[in-house]
Formats: sequence, structure tokens, C-alpha cells
Amino acid sequence: MVILNSLIGPNYRGKRRGETYESGVAPIRTAWIQFGASYYLFALIFLAFDVDVLYLFPVLLTYQKGTGYIELVELFIFLFIISLAIVYAWRKGVFEWR
Repeated sequence: MVILNSLIGPNYRGKRRGETYESGVAPIRTAWIQFGASYYLFALIFLAFDVDVLYLFPVLLTYQKGTGYIELVELFIFLFIISLAIVYAWRKGVFEWR
């Protein structure tokens, strides 16, 4: 069907064929612009902490009063390591939007 369509179908190539289409709005500039590394770093930090939160929900839901203190200590160690990562990123200025 693909080969038949390419042989029989119309082959019109207009002058605006190679332009970027974004919801019907005409492009202002070229799409090849540089973004600062802070955007990517911010996205990676968000993704890392989002995964950590997804880990914490099942742990907190399954933790019961009868569970020993070892699991609770492990949870606090995990939260401490996450908080160290937040403090490190904060001191490096990752959360300051320029």
C-alpha cells in the first residue's frame, strides 16, 4: 500500500513544505537555537527526584507500626542522601533561574 500510494498519489511539494509546523502558528525564528545547560540540569534533577518520590510512596504505604526500626532508619538515610543532593544543587546555583 505504501508503494502503491507513492506511485499513484499526488506529489505536490509546496514552498512551505520544509518549515516547522507548530499548531498553525507561523515560525518566528529558526528552530536551531541554543538553550542554556541549566534547563537540562533542572530537568534531570526534577526527573531524579520524581523517581525518588515514586520509590517513597510504596515504602510509606507498606510501613506499619509493627515494623522494626531498621526499615525506618533506612528510610531516613535515604531521605538524608536526597536532602544532601538538594543542598548541593542549591549551593551550586541550579535553582536560580537566569
